[in-house]
Amino acid sequence: MAMLVADCSRCGAREMTFDVRDDLHFSTDFGWRRWSELFCVCRACFRSTTFIVSLKHYDYRETFPKKGSVVSMDAALNTFFDIQGHVSLRHEAAQSPPEHLPDNLKAVFTEGATCLAVLCWNAAGTMFRLCIDLATRPRLPEGEAPGLNSRVRRDLGLRLRWLFDNNVLPQDLLELSTCVREDGDDGAHAGTLQREDAQDLLDFTNVLLDRLFTEPERLRLAQKRRADRRTVGS
Repeated sequence: MAMLVADCSRCGAREMTFDVRDDLHFSTDFGWRRWSELFCVCRACFRSTTFIVSLKHYDYRETFPKKGSVVSMDAALNTFFDIQGHVSLRHEAAQSPPEHLPDNLKAVFTEGATCLAVLCWNAAGTMFRLCIDLATRPRLPEGEAPGLNSRVRRDLGLRLRWLFDNNVLPQDLLELSTCVREDGDDGAHAGTLQREDAQDLLDFTNVLLDRLFTEPERLRLAQKRRADRRTVGS
């Protein structure tokens, strides 16, 4: 039976030997770099861990020609594979970001959704607040405007109120926006967010980004397709 030497996430043993009980090949990069999940049992605590591994070198591409060849190898697999991590709560299906987001917003939203999936409510709330902050700050006018002072520009809750009062944001999102309170008093800074608080922030963030970025881009693409069809037909 194949073996793998790794740190055990279950009992904390360092560089422990695992018995490899099963192998799932789930992806290949560059036509040779095999990615697999290895179902392993720790010899110290006898509990299981599923490791994510990738083939180390191009020269090993023919070493495991068929299903079962990984498990049946009578050697330590560390020679052939790099350990990339292990399957954990962070791999639980997380909320996908809305379509057509700028890269910075997509990255922050994804981080927030990952935090939510692993039950880190405060971290998730902080990331979703950052998403809302990044999405709404450019919606403010550059010059002076009635009721728009430095504190309103700086404080997310006050900024949202100004944007709604001045019809910059759709009014039907106003009720959902109550999850973002003034002066950061929503637990994100105090570290007191609960599951429901983080999910409320997710809902508002998701809908806001959809309105500001996804729907306009979908409309633009639809108009472009329509124009293209007219051009082809003329």
